Amino acid sequence: MSFSLNTTIIEPDKNNKINNAIILLHGYGGDGKDISALSYSWKRFLPNTIFICPDGHERCPINPNGFQWFDLTKEDPNYILEQSVNAEIIIKKFIVEVKDLYNLNNKNICLSGFSQGCMMSINIGLTCDENFNCIVGFSGKIINKKNLLKRITSSTKMLLLHGDLDTIVPPNNPLEAKDFLLRNKVEVETKLINGCDHSIPVKASSFALKYIKKNFLIS
Repeated sequence: MSFSLNTTIIEPDKNNKINNAIILLHGYGGDGKDISALSYSWKRFLPNTIFICPDGHERCPINPNGFQWFDLTKEDPNYILEQSVNAEIIIKKFIVEVKDLYNLNNKNICLSGFSQGCMMSINIGLTCDENFNCIVGFSGKIINKKNLLKRITSSTKMLLLHGDLDTIVPPNNPLEAKDFLLRNKVEVETKLINGCDHSIPVKASSFALKYIKKNFLIS
């Protein structure tokens, strides 16, 4: 079976049964190969986990070698919302393909992403019929709280990590997201990483790994 999105796949070592999956969504202008670098830090601690890293469905006009989940060339909130909701449909279809191929349920899947990929992970994790295992988001935000409030159908717990020096997605965003999520009865943890800009440093990766292991019940 081939996926509807071009995908970088990091499989468990041979003979290790696949019990869980982490779907990693890249940021604006990135690709699956870029974000798959996280898997090499995590893989040996998650021996029965497959890492699924799709490319966005659109080429990024700012970086033609990379991809995007939604267009950012127009500073129009309604346009961005429309594009992001369209991306949700595409990613949800992709997730069904992953579940079917590897015989997994939502409870076996962690959604994770950086920047734009984090934003998509949050939206998808709260608008599916069934909770995912967890969400781990790096340097993201909620795209449109008013719209999301109308569409919440699930309450996937999440960890949001953010650099305190981030100028691309300012660090007030995870705090605003936390307030929104708690008011809507979604379990959420946030970590502000000192001295970090718009990136995923080792410290953030380590926090994320610990959270994923806890939720996958891996000692």
